[in-house]
Amino acid sequence: MPQNVYHALSAGFPADRSTTVFTVPGGRDYNFAELETGAARMAALLRALDVAPGDRVMAQVDKSPEAVFLYLACLRAGAIYLPLNTAYMEAELEYFISDAEPSVIVCEPARAAAIEALSARLGRAHVLTLGISGDGSLIERSQALEPSAEIAEASADDIAAICYTSGTTGRSKGAMLSHGNLESNARTLHKLWGFVPGDVLLHALPIFHVHGLFVALHCALLNGSKVIFLPRFDADEMVRQMPNATVMMGVPTFYVRLLAHPGFSREVCANMRLFIAGSAPLLAETFAEFEARTGHRVLERYGMTEAGMVTSNPYKGERRPGKVGQALPGVEVRVADEDGRILPSGEVGVLEYKGPNVFRGYWRIPEKTEEEFRFDGFFISGDLATLDEDGTVTIVGRAKDLIISGGFNVYPKEVEAFIDELDGVGESAVVGLPHPDFGEAVAAVITAAGPATKPDEAAIIAALKDRLSGFKVPKRVFVVDELPRNTMGKVQKTLLRERYAGTFEETGSAS
Repeated sequence: MPQNVYHALSAGFPADRSTTVFTVPGGRDYNFAELETGAARMAALLRALDVAPGDRVMAQVDKSPEAVFLYLACLRAGAIYLPLNTAYMEAELEYFISDAEPSVIVCEPARAAAIEALSARLGRAHVLTLGISGDGSLIERSQALEPSAEIAEASADDIAAICYTSGTTGRSKGAMLSHGNLESNARTLHKLWGFVPGDVLLHALPIFHVHGLFVALHCALLNGSKVIFLPRFDADEMVRQMPNATVMMGVPTFYVRLLAHPGFSREVCANMRLFIAGSAPLLAETFAEFEARTGHRVLERYGMTEAGMVTSNPYKGERRPGKVGQALPGVEVRVADEDGRILPSGEVGVLEYKGPNVFRGYWRIPEKTEEEFRFDGFFISGDLATLDEDGTVTIVGRAKDLIISGGFNVYPKEVEAFIDELDGVGESAVVGLPHPDFGEAVAAVITAAGPATKPDEAAIIAALKDRLSGFKVPKRVFVVDELPRNTMGKVQKTLLRERYAGTFEETGSAS
C-alpha cells in the first residue's frame, strides 16, 4: 500500500475540485483543481530537471499559494522538501546549501543573482524563482509542461521533508521527517481537534516551519477546507477576516496583539469554534484575558520540529492555562532525569517521548541522532517538564539554552559566534529577556576586547543585521567589564537574565 503523504492529503480534497481552497485577501481565490494541477505541473518540471526521489528541493520564498503547490509537487515527485526562513541572510544560506546539497533551489526573484552565485560555488543546483504574486521562472517553466499524473511511491520511513532546527553548537541540524511522521500527525490532529465539513482556517503563520505548513495546512487539506491565506499576521486584517473563519492557529504573540486591537470583540469571534496556540508558552494572563474578551478558552498544545505535535489540551474537556495537555493518541511521554531515570509525577525533569510522529534523525549527523535517543526509542526533548497523575504535561523551562522570540527559535550559541567575530568584542553571552510582545527578546551582554576599545551597541546591532535573520539580532547589547562565571568558569546566564529582566517592561518596547 502506498504511503506517500500526498495520497492521504488529496483523499480529503472535495469531489468538486472547483471548491475554493485558498482565498487571499486583496488577491484572488484558488480552487482545488488549480492546487492539484499546479502541483502536478511543478512535479513535471522537477522530473525534467532530473530531480530523483530523495533529492532535496530547497525553498526560500515568500508565503503564497504557489509556494504550497511547490511543497505538494515535491511530495508527488518523491523529492525531499526543505523550507527555509525567508529572513535567513547569505552567510546563513551558505551553510544550508553546503549541508543539504539541494538539486533545486527556489528563491525570491530579487535574490536570484546572489543564490546563483552561491550555488555555483557550492554545488551547482538549478535555481528557480517564485515571487509572492505567483511570478517567476518556476511558474513560467512549469506552465509550459503537461501536468505529471505520476505520484512517487514512498514507504512510511522515506523522508518527505527536512526542517532545520538550531543547535547548541551554533550549527543548525536538519530534522528528517518521514511520510509516516507527517501522515500520522495530520490524521491524529484532524480528528483530535474536531475538524468538520465547512470549517474555514484563518492562516497567518509562515509556511517555512512545522506549525504553519504541517500542522495548520495539513489539517485543512485533509479536511478539504477553505483557507483564508494571509501573507503575514496583521491585526486589522485578522479582525476583518475572523467572522468568515471557524479555526485559527497562532503563536502567543498573535493573541497578545489581537487583545491590544480595539476592534477585537466577542462579536468578531461569533463564528469561531477553536483557537489553538503553540510554538511558545502562552501566559496565563493572556489565556484569562482572551476568555474574558471572547468567551473562548485557547487550546494550547506542545510540539517540536523533530516530532510535529506531541501533546494537546482536549477539544472537549478542561483546558488549563499553563499546561500543554496530554500525549496525543499513539504517543508516549515521560519525564526523566539526565541519566534517563524515570521520575514520578510532579517532579521536574526532561520531557521524553516516542511515537509514529517522531522524526527519523538528523541529516548526516548519525552521532547526534544516537545521542538524542534513549536505548528504548524515546527522544530526549531538552525541555524541562512535570507530568501530573493524569498524564497532563506542564513545560517549566528549557534544559537547552533556547530562546523563543515571537514563536521563532533562537539558539544563543549561534548568535554569540557572530558577535565574537566583530572587532572590539572580547566575549559575549546571549540571553532571552521577557518582552511584552514577543514573549522573549534576544539580548547580548559583551565585554571589550581590550582596555582601549569600547564596543558600541548601535554599531554591533547594525553589523549583525547584515549577517543574521532579524529575529536573531539582539534588541539590546549591554557592555560589561566581565561576565559572571561559576567556579567551573561557566558563564552564569541565570544571573544575566535576572540582572536585565526588566529591560523591555521598563521601556514598554514592542520593537
